[in-house]
Amino acid sequence: MGSMTLLRAAGFSLSFGSRVLFEDLTMVVEESERVGLVGVNGSGKSTLLRLLAGETTPDTGERQLRRGTRITYLPQEPTFPAGATVAGELSVAQAPLRQALTEHQDLAERLGQLAGPALDRAVTELARLSERIEHLGGWDTEHLARTLLDRLGVKDWDRPIAELSGGLQKRVAIARALLARPDLLLLDEPTNHLDADTVEWLEEALDELEGALVLVTHDRYFLDDLVDRIIEIQPGSGVISYPGNYEAYLEQKLVAQADAEFSGHKRDRWIAQEVAWLRRGPEARRTKSKARIERARKLMAERGFIRPRVPELQTVASPRLGHTVLEARHASFAYGPREVLRDVDVIVQGGERIGIVGPNGAGKTTLVRLLLGEVPPSKGEVVRGKNTKVAYYDQARTKLDPEQTVYDAAWGEDFVDLGGRQVPLRDYLDDLLFPVPMQRMQVKALSGGERNRLLLARIFLVGANVLVLDEPTNDLDLVTLNVLERLLLGFMGAVLLVTHDRYFLDKVATRILAVEGDGSVVGYPGNFSLYRRLKAQSAPAAREVAIPKLASPDARGPATAAKGSKLGYLDQRELAGIEAAIQAAEARRAASEAALVDPAIYSDAHAAEGARKDLAEAAAEVDRLYARWGELLSLTAST
Repeated sequence: MGSMTLLRAAGFSLSFGSRVLFEDLTMVVEESERVGLVGVNGSGKSTLLRLLAGETTPDTGERQLRRGTRITYLPQEPTFPAGATVAGELSVAQAPLRQALTEHQDLAERLGQLAGPALDRAVTELARLSERIEHLGGWDTEHLARTLLDRLGVKDWDRPIAELSGGLQKRVAIARALLARPDLLLLDEPTNHLDADTVEWLEEALDELEGALVLVTHDRYFLDDLVDRIIEIQPGSGVISYPGNYEAYLEQKLVAQADAEFSGHKRDRWIAQEVAWLRRGPEARRTKSKARIERARKLMAERGFIRPRVPELQTVASPRLGHTVLEARHASFAYGPREVLRDVDVIVQGGERIGIVGPNGAGKTTLVRLLLGEVPPSKGEVVRGKNTKVAYYDQARTKLDPEQTVYDAAWGEDFVDLGGRQVPLRDYLDDLLFPVPMQRMQVKALSGGERNRLLLARIFLVGANVLVLDEPTNDLDLVTLNVLERLLLGFMGAVLLVTHDRYFLDKVATRILAVEGDGSVVGYPGNFSLYRRLKAQSAPAAREVAIPKLASPDARGPATAAKGSKLGYLDQRELAGIEAAIQAAEARRAASEAALVDPAIYSDAHAAEGARKDLAEAAAEVDRLYARWGELLSLTAST
């Protein structure tokens, strides 16, 4: 193993039954290197991370690690020991730092007793320990931990982690990983459950880490701004390494296609379109990203790489419909005397793609429910056009019959109407990565990722003129993301996007609605990057204010926070997480509805009765949570 190599995966092979995931896969990670792992859904990205972390072992092959290398692995769904607290987990992460501090203090106290060569050795060792302490985060360990929690919006310093929501647990795990300052950090989809402001901060924090990084993410700005090399997993085989960031990776794939006399199948044109869009220089691109791609191009030039000529991507705006689809006029929404949304004025028109952003818990879901008429305004009015028809991405799954073929489940007719164009269904499905042989398969034979792709196919065909997509980019590979973006850019109706994906919003959104968390909703023209610039100009401190903060690094605890409020600490914590709980309960209700749609369930009377009972309980839980939310807000407002 080379002196600069931290980790080497040598000849990994792994199979699950008859399915070969990897065969003779070999890769290395060097010191301070930033690597992005990419591949289609099901190619084994998360599995490879677990192999690199030593969490699981391959059928054949060897994991070679440089002596003394410290690895931290953060899975998509982090786990914690039973009884763990936030403070305890962060203390574990800082154990190497505390040890170095202890050794430094002990040695410093003994200096006065030493002389001659022993003193020289002690002074040299003190310098080494000082350097290690700085490398591990500095001298004030508790301040560093509290600062990280502050940035991540975690307030429950002394609470058991098991009592926190999944999103807050993910934030604690991120803080734990950053505090560990490992030589190699392995991250699997770290941006899930994070709002856009926190994602931007995390990107900066990872950029400042001294150790190496291997990253699996659907966030293409992460891939473009952070990584120096992209490793693409070839399904059932090994990996291909590309120097540079996301844009350089795509350019190299274009050249590889040309060298192989690539046929240019329409579903693979996403590479050229993506490169063309990136070259237009989105405003959010950072200096370090440009420096990375220039370094990659110099290296590629040494290897005989010729930068491809890509025609500029021209995006034609969809024509607006001649009437208002949805309109909120001075609309407010309240539980009891407390206004969650206040004096909202929004007009949604055909051809618009509106991104809804804001901190977690600010009220994004409530805004969507208000606009769609699912909850009535307490003041003002919401007007819905008589021809308005809404389709939800997550609701479409109840319409999938596992016994149908992919072709019939998608639509059932031979032609589809896409913005006035009659397109053969087989071609439409082929665009969405369902070639004709797969179209003949039954839905039940599809993988989870393929089923999600079929749901995307169907949602554009149900005749809706308003699409509501809630975090549509999660768990989709880069090819499918590009296909989704192309469909949205050509969609004639209106689109409401609840997402934290900055790249997706930059490429797709025509307007941003920012839910500020204080009841106000502010509209901004253009995409996410323009929104950030306009927001920064109107409020210079917005970048700092946008991320939830603790009262202060030396806050005196829950009693201080509760002063002046009728809510106790437990009630405050319940209120902070109740909107996420409502979303989870609604998801359970949707899953129960989906179970009842499955024809197979009616062959078992006991199972059918159980499914109906589950649906009734899930619906009751949704109603209970909304009622409880109103009670808590009423108590807060009555202070």
